[in-house]
Amino acid sequence: MKLKDHVYLMADYNQWMNQKVYEVVGTLSPEKLHEDRKAFFGSIFATLNHICVGDTIWLKRFSPVLEKYPAYSPIANLATPASLDTFVATNFNDLKDRRQLLDETLLELTSLITDEALLQPIRYQNSKGIIANKTLFNLLMHVFNHQTHHRGQVTTLLSQSGLDVGITDLVFIQPDVI
Repeated sequence: MKLKDHVYLMADYNQWMNQKVYEVVGTLSPEKLHEDRKAFFGSIFATLNHICVGDTIWLKRFSPVLEKYPAYSPIANLATPASLDTFVATNFNDLKDRRQLLDETLLELTSLITDEALLQPIRYQNSKGIIANKTLFNLLMHVFNHQTHHRGQVTTLLSQSGLDVGITDLVFIQPDVI
């Protein structure tokens, strides 16, 4: 499998899962959505916000490689969050819109990107000021795994509230080989 095929599969999976999660979360009252549930970021809303913040920060870091793609322009216009708990939205609908923008952009970018571009190094400074240099492919894998990690927290919180998002396994959307 080519690297580009794998990142596209991951972008597709993440969009599919985010749609499922947001559909169920959208049934919660604002009070339940913002209730402190003692998760890493407190509430379901804050956890979903954190995922959007992380994706935005990472996509902004990827600009040296991705800015040549027209699909990147919506990201270029976003402000870079100041910290991992900065709120990029104040209500569910705005957060859902941000999530859709990020997912659509990731899906479109991964449909266009080449294996050569995925092997390009990205030099960045993390939130603690540490400089790193890693390939775009490895960093995209981190972005997708970060989403999965925190979505898992959200699905647990939903399950504790008696809500089920259904099947969550990547293998479910992978095509069978012939």
